[in-house]
Amino acid sequence: MKRFNIFTILLLAMIWSGCSVSQNLALPDSLAPKMFRNSAPKDSSSIGDLPLKSFINDLTVQNLIDTALVRNYDMQIALKNIDAAEVLFKQSKLGYLPELKLQVTGSSSRPSDNSLNGLSLNQFTGSTHIEDYNANLGVLWEADIWGKIRNQKAGALASFLQTGEARKAIQTRLVANVAQGYYNLLMLDAQLDIAKKNLMLNDSTLRIIRLQFDAGQVTSLAIQQAEAQQLNAAQLIPRLEQNVALQENALSVLIGTLPKSIIRLSRLDQMTIPKDLNAGFPSALLSRRPDIKSAELALNVANAKVGVAKANLYPSLVITASGGINSFKASNWFSMPASLFGIVSGGITQPIFQRGQLKSNLALAKIDREKTVIQFRQSVITAVGEVSDELTKVEKLKTQYSIAEKRAQTLQQASRNASLLFKSGMANYLEVITAQGNLLQSELELTTIKTEQLNAVVGLYRSLGGGWN
Repeated sequence: MKRFNIFTILLLAMIWSGCSVSQNLALPDSLAPKMFRNSAPKDSSSIGDLPLKSFINDLTVQNLIDTALVRNYDMQIALKNIDAAEVLFKQSKLGYLPELKLQVTGSSSRPSDNSLNGLSLNQFTGSTHIEDYNANLGVLWEADIWGKIRNQKAGALASFLQTGEARKAIQTRLVANVAQGYYNLLMLDAQLDIAKKNLMLNDSTLRIIRLQFDAGQVTSLAIQQAEAQQLNAAQLIPRLEQNVALQENALSVLIGTLPKSIIRLSRLDQMTIPKDLNAGFPSALLSRRPDIKSAELALNVANAKVGVAKANLYPSLVITASGGINSFKASNWFSMPASLFGIVSGGITQPIFQRGQLKSNLALAKIDREKTVIQFRQSVITAVGEVSDELTKVEKLKTQYSIAEKRAQTLQQASRNASLLFKSGMANYLEVITAQGNLLQSELELTTIKTEQLNAVVGLYRSLGGGWN
């Protein structure tokens, strides 16, 4: 009869193990718009789908990125987080198996001679102490009646996948930062060359003005203004050299090395802006952006936590069994089969009153789940906003660069004409100084806009979810 009751409990446990007491909350639909602002996609293809080395084809940038992916400390921490989550997930897959423990004990006690135990012991065994030796295997198994173990496993899996998406998000940001840092370095190189050439031009102008002063054609004011213009260009050089060193240091730290000089095999004017920058449709972001995927997985974790918290309100069925050898004499400890023993028991535990802790845990789990939905909505809107921002930058910077390029060409011609006219006495020194100052500023601005274009393209690639594949 006892065996029948135990088998009945096991059968009911197997039947109830498929039960679930919680309802998973689904993700909201139709969050992404049909198209990005300032974008008319030709088809569903997107630059975010391109592999990293297909999008960034500069070998120097590729080498820097490869180094960063291996040596950057944020990436290393992300990989360790994946390892830790994988350990927890593997452990959660064993949740359906019973616990097995081996216990070996030995004890000896001497009751008082004036106690009932002492008198009985001396009367029946003729001994003044009690010995007990025990070796047993114990098994404990909890039936997954309400899906608690299943939800724990699902939550561990979602957490493991989340760490993978976190690594991808770090990688996309790292790729963009390395590329943009390198482009900024090329910009500073170009501006340093411009400043040096402008300084040489000012030196030539100053020599001519000094010759005119010696001939009595101009006053000392002309020399002073020309020297001020020369010093302005000279002051720009150490400032740019400082910025170059700082940018090299920042880039070195980013790729996980000590500050050092960064080898450049290309120039800013050699860098080309891709013409076909199709962004595709916003709906594709839901499956491509790591941060959105992470927010989606966060809801799976939250659903699992709600399931576990709700299952804790219901009865739990625990079956235990133990068996081994036991003897009150060491000499008879391994005597078979007289020393063998076995125990099987099953119990159902229903929480009644725990000062509201279980209900509070369930309420908090539901609130956290609602927060994850809000965070998912926010991640989608943020992603769409970032893509729209970069698309706007790409479009408007293209127009700005076209205008700035024409202005720089015009001022280059004006500076040459002013120098020729000044040498022939048909223009005064103020016109030459003004033309050279305007040319310096226009060429510096042109390099800045070109760098902003390159950075915007990389930013668009990152915001579309590119860089981790």
